[in-house]
Amino acid sequence: MSQSGFDTKLVKDLARILRDTDLSEIEVENEGVRVRVARQANVAPQMVQAHVPVTSAPVAAMPAAPMPTAAAAVAPAADPAKHPGAVASPMVGTVYTQPEPGASPFIKVGDTVKEGQQLFIIEAMKTMNPVPSPRSGTVTAILVHDAQPVEYGEALCVIE
Repeated sequence: MSQSGFDTKLVKDLARILRDTDLSEIEVENEGVRVRVARQANVAPQMVQAHVPVTSAPVAAMPAAPMPTAAAAVAPAADPAKHPGAVASPMVGTVYTQPEPGASPFIKVGDTVKEGQQLFIIEAMKTMNPVPSPRSGTVTAILVHDAQPVEYGEALCVIE
């Protein structure tokens, strides 16, 4: 624990786990403190609007052109996640829509599912974790593709 009360050993341990596994990020939460450690494959600079000081016109003018494009690309994906029937990912990992390559998917749009029925598998730290349906209903949208990386809380599908 550092003088600020932040556990730097935890961050180092999480970084070691990333280095030793094929994970690109890991997140833990304990007593209201959430720590996320991620590594990026590309080292291209990214715009982080919350951290960009707007102190002069040139700085503000640079992100103005790309921002509408980025916002337009994010907006459609955000709507299904806000649906009350959205099923969120319980962890960070890689989602699989079928039990094995070449097999039929667990669910398809239009399928009726029962509470507890397996919807997906999420691989995290070399462990396959089933994702059960939190409710019974009809699958109206599948928001992920097979072998896609997913974040904690990311919408996977919509069940109405």
